[in-house]
Amino acid sequence: MRAVVQRVSWAEVAVEGRIVGRIEQGALVLLGVHAADTDAEARWLAQKLAHLRFFEDAQGKLNLSVLEIGGAMLVVSNFTLYGDCRRGRRPSFAESAPYEQGETLYQQFCASLQAEGVPVQTGVYGAQMQVRLQNDGPVTLIVETPPARATD
Repeated sequence: MRAVVQRVSWAEVAVEGRIVGRIEQGALVLLGVHAADTDAEARWLAQKLAHLRFFEDAQGKLNLSVLEIGGAMLVVSNFTLYGDCRRGRRPSFAESAPYEQGETLYQQFCASLQAEGVPVQTGVYGAQMQVRLQNDGPVTLIVETPPARATD
């Protein structure tokens, strides 16, 4: 799994002009699911992001997690994160999970975040979405499950 994580003051996602998910302070997570991913990767990444320290403490150091600041996460599916642009002019999405597998693991990731205690809002899997946010920092991270799909 691959996540682009942006620290935000607020973020929202709309489908067909209707807001379907909105958070205040926290993180926007654009989530890509790889064809080789399993439930183990979904749980590993959720635990990693729930406890990742990318919010500032009183001294301005990145020492606090989303849980510690009382924030939330807006999770938006994004199969294009596995787009391979090394050849030609059109990305290949061969490494992205098929629709059913991707949706199942997206839901598992969101459920695992909630199990860690993180309030979660979501987009609509597979839908054309518009995302609006106010980036805070800006702080943007790319977090991936470990190579060779080892999740220990």
